[in-house]
Parts: sequence; structure tokens; C-alpha cells
Amino acid sequence: MNVVQINTTCGIGSTGKICVGISRLLTENNADNRILYSSRGTDYPLGIRCSDDSYIRLQALKSRILGNYGFNSKTAAKKMIAELERLKPDIVHLHNIHGHDCDLELLFSYFRKRKTKLVWTFHDCWAFTGYCPHFTMAKCDKWKTQCGHCVQRREYSWFFDRSGSVYRRKKELFRDLDLTIVTPSCWLADLVKQSFLKEYPVRVIPNGIDLSVFQPSDSEFRSRYRLENRKIVLGVSFGWNARKGLDVFAGLAGRLPEDYRIVLVGTDDRTDKILPENILSVHRTQNQRELAEIYTAADVFVNPTREENYPTVNMESLACGTPVLTFRTGGSPEIPDETCGSVVGCDDADALEKEILRICTEKPYPKEACVKKAREFDKNERFKEYIELYERIIAAGTEGD
Repeated sequence: MNVVQINTTCGIGSTGKICVGISRLLTENNADNRILYSSRGTDYPLGIRCSDDSYIRLQALKSRILGNYGFNSKTAAKKMIAELERLKPDIVHLHNIHGHDCDLELLFSYFRKRKTKLVWTFHDCWAFTGYCPHFTMAKCDKWKTQCGHCVQRREYSWFFDRSGSVYRRKKELFRDLDLTIVTPSCWLADLVKQSFLKEYPVRVIPNGIDLSVFQPSDSEFRSRYRLENRKIVLGVSFGWNARKGLDVFAGLAGRLPEDYRIVLVGTDDRTDKILPENILSVHRTQNQRELAEIYTAADVFVNPTREENYPTVNMESLACGTPVLTFRTGGSPEIPDETCGSVVGCDDADALEKEILRICTEKPYPKEACVKKAREFDKNERFKEYIELYERIIAAGTEGD
């Protein structure tokens, strides 16, 4: 078996780490494999970089000016195609390809011409919209029929609204492919089945985490910050904004009793300026093990996300024995069950506060139950599902021959 993955990054960020995890498992199974990527360097030996950061910045600028998101970066796409010609994979596994790092016209015309067997993991909704990776907060459902007059256009194009033409071009390019779509959440799988990609098979394979790192861990976090007698309400994100619920935490800071302390990880100087003084801001952790120690120290992990596919942070918290409380948005509610967490309506601040108090005082979700649930998220088991999928696709093609 010979597999090539294509992603914006390799070993960096959530999707880049997923690619490397799948690659390592393929290598353990004596399968040839490579990762084609574009953004930020890596020392992973099976990664092949197809452009550089300055090129990516230039293509992003062109996209903002021209409004043709996804249809620039021809040089990078030609490099990818040249590598695919050289490597001759049995399967091409696409991940995120909307980091201004490929030209869809070139790449998908090649796939159709070569009758390439494709697996495409959707980490967001971009594949079936004109511009948007997410549209929940915008309350837009034009993607079901025809994008145009994009309400989020200014985030993607400074001058022109070409969301309609980009949508039509994607719809045309993504037809007649040998394609299996994978989504991490049932929520996203349901959206795919309502989109112009509904004729393709959709498989749900949840993301996984490293349970050798994310596990209950002793630390001095409470004593370091003098939180020994406080109930810790934890939030973690590496890009805090309204989508991640930063304003929700700011509001909670004025509502929770004095013996509660909100701790936010992944903040920066910008967020510090708008946060209340009684929120503890932790800019970065040294490594994932330190993050696991913070998860373990918390009484409850709160994820007031307003747009989400399948948040890794929920899984990490449970693996460290800390219950999860989340808004009912995207795939976030699919992670905790009745043994290890709770779900409230999006933007229901009263229900959120009530559940925080209940979880922290009644302790309804034992640490052992949270850890047990997290076993479902073992990345090695989840990545095995991809290997099995590749094998089935290749076997089906052999039978067809």
C-alpha cells in the first residue's frame, strides 16, 4: 500500500499532527507513505514541502485582492502534482487544503484525469461553501443551494464578492471523483449529506489524542497560583475570540462566587487587555504534559464554543479526569456523555452558570468515568480506522479490475 497525504502543515497544529500520526502507523505496517505540505517547516522525514511561507503569504494576499479563494497557488499545485506523479500512490488522503497552498482547478482536474482514489477528511465546512469554513454564527445556509452575497465576505476578500462563482467552480470540480469523505463528527457528516457532495459516501472517524500524554497528572499548578481553596473553571484555546467564547468567560467572571477562579490557557497580550482582572491568563504551556497538568488541576472544563467541528480540547480534558461542559454547537456535544459531562444551549449564560455550580459542588462526574470515556479517543485506535478504510478502498478497486 502506498499512501500520500496532503495537508497545509506536517506535524504542526491539529491536522498536521493527525497526518504524522497516520503516517507513523502506516510505516509500522510497512506501507509506503509521504505527506505533501506547504506551511511552516518540519523535521519529519516523510514530509515533502511544496512551497514556502513567503509564497503562502503572497497567495493569501492575491486571494484577498481577487476574491478567488482556492484558485491561486498554481506553482504549489504543480509541485504537488509532480510529486504525485513520482510517488504513484494507491490512495491520496486530503486534509486541509485551504491554506492558500494549492489551486483547486489544477489539482482536481489531475485527480479526475488519473482516476485517483481519494479520501478527504473534512476538518471544517470549507469544501462545500463559497468561502466559509464555518457559518453557524453567521446563521447562513446558502451553501445548501448557492452561495452569493456572502455575509462574511470581508473576512476572505477585500474588494470582490466572488463567493457565488467559487461555489459553482467547486461544485463542478468536485464531481465524478473516486472519493470517500471522512468527518470527525456526526454533525459535520449530516451537513455534507445536505450539500452538493451528498452523493459521495461519508464515513465518521473521530479525531484521537495521545493518551500517554493526556492522563491524570500531579502538578504544582494550584499552589503556584495560590488556588488551593478555589474551584477552577478552565478554558483552553489557541486563538481566543468570540467564536471560542472569550466574551462568555468574561461574563462568567462577574457572576461566579468568589471562591471560583476562571483560568484561560492560550491567551496573549491582546486578550489580556480585555479580560477582567479576576481571570487567570496563561499565555502558553511549555509542552503538552504541562497542559495535561492544568487540565487535571481543574474542577470543570468549560467550552463555550459557538462554531466547532470536533474539539480536541474536550477529549484532552476528559483524558485528564476533568468533566466537560459545552454549548450545544457543532460536534462538541458528541464528546461528553451522561457519565462525564454536560451540554447546555448555545449562549445560555444562566444554564451555563448553573451547571458550573452543580458540577463543582455535587461532583456528579467521577474522574474515573471521565478517563474511561476518553479511552474511546485513543489516537492509535482512531488512526487504525483510516488504515482499514484505505485497505477496503484498494480491495474494492482490485475487485473492480
